[in-house]
Amino acid sequence: MNTGNATTSQALIRAADQARVREAMFARRKRVNRIALTLSLAAMVFGVFWLIWILIETVRLGVGGLAWSTLTQMTPPPNEVGGIANAIFGSVLMVALATFVATPVGILAGIYLAEYDVKGWLGQTTRFVNDILLSAPSIVIGLFVYAVVVARFKQFSGWAGAAALALIVVPVVIRTTENMLMLVPSGLREAAYALGAPKWKVILSITLKAARAGVVTGVLLAVARISGETAPLLFTALNNQFWTSSLSEPMASLPVTIFKFAMSPYENWQQLAWAGVFLITAAVLGLNILARVLTRSKL
Repeated sequence: MNTGNATTSQALIRAADQARVREAMFARRKRVNRIALTLSLAAMVFGVFWLIWILIETVRLGVGGLAWSTLTQMTPPPNEVGGIANAIFGSVLMVALATFVATPVGILAGIYLAEYDVKGWLGQTTRFVNDILLSAPSIVIGLFVYAVVVARFKQFSGWAGAAALALIVVPVVIRTTENMLMLVPSGLREAAYALGAPKWKVILSITLKAARAGVVTGVLLAVARISGETAPLLFTALNNQFWTSSLSEPMASLPVTIFKFAMSPYENWQQLAWAGVFLITAAVLGLNILARVLTRSKL
């Protein structure tokens, strides 16, 4: 009888000890969770604070420089009335051309890496080279295009600027396309193959369609990046104070104009620089909102 009571007492003591250990572990996890949550919220508030401040300053100073002449007249001399119509046109033209050329190349390369050569030597080499291009400073790409195109033909041009921007777009689109396609469940591919669909049909109608929102987001990220690039255009398209629609000549662009005008001591140039910053920010924001609206109901 005494032995049974002793055994029961030991079991109760062990149960109590285990309960205390569990309570201590639970309390420790709650403390760690609170600390991690607090640090995460603090980091979010820190980032959002600077973002909101930048947006407020951009709107406040950018709207003040907007006028009808800003959108219709050419870049003016110091202390003269003018606008940035030639820079807007040049940026839109070069960004559109670079996106039009680089997007199909990037999507096709991403499809190849995700669907055809996942572990082959060519795929591994392509990923390595793409990672180098993705992390390369834009000024290096600008110097490369300068050496290959501008120095050879002895002419700054919009073609060279578009080529430099396209080289920036390609690695971004390749990486996002490959990553989005790799996230598509293999079961979708297998089900399509079981129905007798060829590989190209599976890619076009199943995997690429399922990853459409991610691919579009990657393209928009690339467009947003090149919309504000200055260094590559300084070495390729240079600048032009006058209107030109010829890609064979030096061409104005918003980033270069902003760089030039923001560094000047003239108030009218500084106002036009802030107006250009506001236009680029609004354009990128509008593209992202449009993409979300177009892809939201089709996921």
